[in-house]
Amino acid sequence: MEKLLITTHDQVVITAHLFLPEQSNHKLLLINSATGVKQQVYFSFARYFAEKGFTVITYDYRGIGLSKPRNMKNFKASMRIWGSEDFKAITEYIQFNFENYNKYCLGHSVGALILGMNRDSDIFEEFVFVGTQNAFVGNLKFRTKIEAYLGFGIVQPLTTILLGYFPAQWFGLGESLPKNCAYDWRTLILNRKSTNGLLDKTDDYSKTLTQKVFVIRAEDDVWLTEKGVKSLLNDTYPNLKPTYRLVKTAESAKGEIGHVNFFRSYNKKLWDIIVNELI
Repeated sequence: MEKLLITTHDQVVITAHLFLPEQSNHKLLLINSATGVKQQVYFSFARYFAEKGFTVITYDYRGIGLSKPRNMKNFKASMRIWGSEDFKAITEYIQFNFENYNKYCLGHSVGALILGMNRDSDIFEEFVFVGTQNAFVGNLKFRTKIEAYLGFGIVQPLTTILLGYFPAQWFGLGESLPKNCAYDWRTLILNRKSTNGLLDKTDDYSKTLTQKVFVIRAEDDVWLTEKGVKSLLNDTYPNLKPTYRLVKTAESAKGEIGHVNFFRSYNKKLWDIIVNELI
């Protein structure tokens, strides 16, 4: 594992890690993280793929994990910047250093939503989506819908205004988020256009993407619904060519997958679902 420091066009340093195989299959997998999820969560998964011959890159968006500033208050970042600047800098690094590789991108949650914000998404041969959807509250189940209205309609904006950032860890929602990342997340939940509502505010390449995409959804992910997943593929990425895989809790060693735990080492046997798709 090699640490990388990659500078974006707007001069922000993003911390990434490169996992190199002993014997390369000349395939590269980039992992785009979920909201507020540090790249370390994906390290075991990345090592597993390196053992299979893949070159793997993980990274933290600005404001998250190893790319976090000392002072989060009013730090300039948004999900749109994650896509148009941070993800863009990583794809430029890949094109320069791994030109002749077959390239794949795994988007976990928001990591799939930002693909449409970067023209370079067309370098990837295939995408893998894990736990991602158009998260508009109308697509959610009743109990989650109530939590979403309370959390993103009241609690999130109030705490964000008071602190200048969103203390997501207080609510079990991962790393603290820069202010505008929190507001973009609120758009995904409360705006009927969801992902398209963010794409309206930035350069939008979502309709130009025509690759295959392997879409994985966990049976016990309470924040995800089939309706939301299909909305993302039909309304945001209509030209991608999807195949779908529902992962049952019975397939997990602990009977637990949820929104993040697909990548925990105790679910290692599930990782072959993706390996077998990409080999």
